[in-house]
Amino acid sequence: MTTHPHQADSTADLVNQAAGQISKLVRDELTLAKLELAEKGKRAGIGGGLFGGAAALGLYGLGLLLTLAVVALDLVWPLWLAVLVVMVVVFAAAGVTALLGRKQLRTAAPPVPRTAMENVEADVQTVKTAAHRGRQA
Repeated sequence: MTTHPHQADSTADLVNQAAGQISKLVRDELTLAKLELAEKGKRAGIGGGLFGGAAALGLYGLGLLLTLAVVALDLVWPLWLAVLVVMVVVFAAAGVTALLGRKQLRTAAPPVPRTAMENVEADVQTVKTAAHRGRQA
């Protein structure tokens, strides 16, 4: 079997074109991943700031609520006992909250650019399929 010079050139051209397209595809997917992560980071930053403000206001409200509980209990118990009971309840709630938070942190997944990863996987599968068909032809 002899190969024609024209066929060799055309195969080389096809390989060069495929390499160029794969390179462009990888760059485009990386750009998409960067944009996706930047958008998620921006939303997380704004959400975190708003959540932090709500937490600060909530702490002031909680302080007032605890003060009200001490004052109300002081009507029927001595002041030291009212403060002790409220303190024990607050520490118990803090312990339960810490345990629940630790459990949630252990199950949290790291943020990933899912759309870009799915596109890359699809691209790799397309290239594999095309390469497999090329070998069969």
